[in-house]
Amino acid sequence: MSLLTLDALSLRYTPGGTAAVDGLSLSVEPGEVVALLGPSGCGKTTTLRLVAGFERPGAGTLTLDGRVLAGPGAFVPPEQRSVGMVFQDYALFPHLSVLENVTFGLSKLSRREAEDKARAMLTMFGLGEFASRMPHALSGGQQQRVALSRALAPGPRVLLLDEPFSSLDSGLRASTRIEVRRVLKSLGATVVLVTHDQGEAMAFADRLAVMRAGKVEQVGTPESVYSAPRTAFVAYFLGGTNLLPGMGFGGGARTVLGNLPVMGQAKGKVLLSLRPEALRLVPDKDAVAVGGALRAEVLSREFQGPSAEYTVACGGMELVVRGAPESPLRPGDRARLEIVGKAGVLEDSPD
Repeated sequence: MSLLTLDALSLRYTPGGTAAVDGLSLSVEPGEVVALLGPSGCGKTTTLRLVAGFERPGAGTLTLDGRVLAGPGAFVPPEQRSVGMVFQDYALFPHLSVLENVTFGLSKLSRREAEDKARAMLTMFGLGEFASRMPHALSGGQQQRVALSRALAPGPRVLLLDEPFSSLDSGLRASTRIEVRRVLKSLGATVVLVTHDQGEAMAFADRLAVMRAGKVEQVGTPESVYSAPRTAFVAYFLGGTNLLPGMGFGGGARTVLGNLPVMGQAKGKVLLSLRPEALRLVPDKDAVAVGGALRAEVLSREFQGPSAEYTVACGGMELVVRGAPESPLRPGDRARLEIVGKAGVLEDSPD
């Protein structure tokens, strides 16, 4: 049985206005980390606020562990939901020490019990020696872990994270993300994360819910959503892609690039998603194409550290190819284009 269930939730901030959340349904299992991922304005933060109780849905039902938190004739206020939340800016109390920040939500315990629990939580996050410090004396990563300790100390049934790593620099973001996930998994915490960062979502979450215009476009493991996007929007948003019309014939499709292998089955007119890494560029010094090879011209090159991204002209269209950064290819060079992966068949395919 799912721990958290969102059933056809909708919210409009103004009567008759565009829905910020539009009939959204999603379930979260105990101990699972789910990331709400999407562009600005897609409704992911509003969804988080609905779960927290900061907003009241206009329609639909929100259930936590079998208890209706919001729905027709029912609304449980935030402080009674057993939901913890860590905001983007951490929202630590500047006049309280680290220990006092973490004990703040433990008012039902004795002072000794609250401090013992807070110290244990801080130790788990590697902050035991900082208990007496004030928030301003901590780094951004340390402040974030204090905020997580404070949110987790009361033992919430669900922890909500709103862009928790966005204010950290890239190097610290990666190491902090790994540490935070380790601690959350060791606690068996159920987590809903909001982020616009595709890499972060894929590295941190057990499942992704890609959102668009207040709706969930696709839900699945990071691997399944990336390798088999259902729509062109998901394919573009989660790592970029090349869109190719084709004519399916079972395990393949005829396109301007020739016959491409596809994941699953293709029948009739189809729209294909071909990831940039499913293509490979090889320098071509021959004056003419050999053996029917695809010829391409490199239009641009973008160095990205562990890889390089090329835009090439081939078959009357422009394609993006992701390859090794040490490749000698530069804009203006001729190249041979090879297909090394399979294409995905999108639901956007025409009838």
